[in-house]
Amino acid sequence: MIKSNQASQDMEVQHPPTDGISEMQFSPTADLLAAASWDNNVRIYEIQPNGTSVAKAMYQHSAPALCCAWSKDGTKLVSGGADKIAKLFDISTGQSTQVAQHDAPIKEVRWVDGASPILATGSWDKTVKYWDTRQPTPISTVNLPERLYAMDSVFPLLVAATADRHLVIYNLNNPSTPFKSMTSPLKWQTRTISCFPAGTGYGIGSIEGRVAIQYVEDKDASLNFSFKCHREGGQTVRDKATVYSVNCINWHPIHGTFSTAGADGSFAFWDKDSRQKLKTFPKVGSPISTTCFNRNGSIFAYAVSYDWNKGHTGATAQTQNKIMLHSVNEIDVKPRKRA
Repeated sequence: MIKSNQASQDMEVQHPPTDGISEMQFSPTADLLAAASWDNNVRIYEIQPNGTSVAKAMYQHSAPALCCAWSKDGTKLVSGGADKIAKLFDISTGQSTQVAQHDAPIKEVRWVDGASPILATGSWDKTVKYWDTRQPTPISTVNLPERLYAMDSVFPLLVAATADRHLVIYNLNNPSTPFKSMTSPLKWQTRTISCFPAGTGYGIGSIEGRVAIQYVEDKDASLNFSFKCHREGGQTVRDKATVYSVNCINWHPIHGTFSTAGADGSFAFWDKDSRQKLKTFPKVGSPISTTCFNRNGSIFAYAVSYDWNKGHTGATAQTQNKIMLHSVNEIDVKPRKRA
């Protein structure tokens, strides 16, 4: 496996995307890393045991690719884009086909693992659609209160976060009717959402350097909390804090701890149960736009890429786009009792 756990010695993936990296996902069955990019392409890399990478496949959207998700058996990758469609890429054939359509860009795609694999697509057209990918029309369309900004699912839970801080929670046993609708516990725009591995709640991150841990059931409300992160300064009243967006939250597949990464160019590991930070890593010099753990939690991939936190004026020809692989030291992600 990759030999160092120091951020300065993390391994760089060869042949990275040529524009902003919008989402990365590891296959659940192999060390294949998918990356969707603003250069319209979705790339798949094979990560070798020594941490080196090999570009395995690439396919195109006709506009920026905004999201991607692997099927549970790892044989297919789905992606959504600003071209308003979702594409399904078959690993065995190397072919991609259109499987979904919206009236505006598709911001999120997730496989919904029920009795049969169903694809959920969320869009800026204010809908979530459920698809049997063998059929040209959706099984069901659900209207949202606003444009979808983030979405995640761990069966039977699906959480959709929209503009104006709306959160809509679905029990996928009854997917067309909201189980609960609420306003985000965070006071600023939602940037990312990630369901607990057990499907009992979710972590939500905002543009204002803050994360909330939320349980779905009212009986667990006492376990909800929020905390500040991805900030600089603010140690005194006169020292005003510089606040950065929380761009990504990921759960460790073995230990159930989680990572955050942000526009400040840093990532950290946390334990929600003991409510403490486990490990902070050195800043990488540019925003981290997206992150993910591999299937056994031994590799943490992070994309060093412009995240549009300063608008179009922040995007320059010098903006770097890199995918880095961090070898996870188990002591950094194991749950820890508060001292």
